[in-house]
Amino acid sequence: MPAHRHDRTRKGSPMKIGIIGAGNIGGNLTRRLTAAGHDVSVANSRGPETLDELAKETGATPVTVAEAPRDADVVIVTIPLKNIPSLPKDVLAPAAPGFTVIDTNNYYPQQRDGRIAAIEDEGLTESRWVAQQLGHTVVKAFNGTYAADLLERPLPAGTPGRQALPVAGDDAAAKKLVRELIDQIGFDTVDAGGLDDSWRQQPGTPVYGLRGDVAEVTKALADASPERTADFQG
Repeated sequence: MPAHRHDRTRKGSPMKIGIIGAGNIGGNLTRRLTAAGHDVSVANSRGPETLDELAKETGATPVTVAEAPRDADVVIVTIPLKNIPSLPKDVLAPAAPGFTVIDTNNYYPQQRDGRIAAIEDEGLTESRWVAQQLGHTVVKAFNGTYAADLLERPLPAGTPGRQALPVAGDDAAAKKLVRELIDQIGFDTVDAGGLDDSWRQQPGTPVYGLRGDVAEVTKALADASPERTADFQG
């Protein structure tokens, strides 16, 4: 990734961010990232005309799914896991050079997504599977965060007890960029390793839904078991 991309957050320069998915997490990330000064385009499956209220509230630009990644430095994919293969082919093609993809997803086989053999039988982590579907590596973040916390729990850097979020990814520069973005919107982060380690933050693990600080999140990641709990097996 070119250095100027991941230097932008440190210098406070706005980035172009495309968000695919305007549900609870996507909507609140739109709110927080526009408030931080970024140029946000947001899309959902129902079309941009359904996003007028969010656009008026935040100043984000409502677009189609195909348009959301256009010239984006960061693309956030926050749609149900089962819908990822239905995204337009080459959806990420118009993104800016050196772009980063954030995957906020979880695999809910019983509750929503149905059984995905590559995850259940081949042992792919959820985000490794997402990366394969998208044809681009991803950074896993926000998957175990309550959407309301994005609005209600931000704190300035250095505040004792500041909530921390685990971040996993294979691309060091992309992961650094995502961690800086998360710091900007009011949260600490913990490096949770590569995508093959990202099972440590999947549903049913100690860190999933944890409102802990860096020390607590670090311990929860270490305490995780790779065995999926019964609730999250297909």
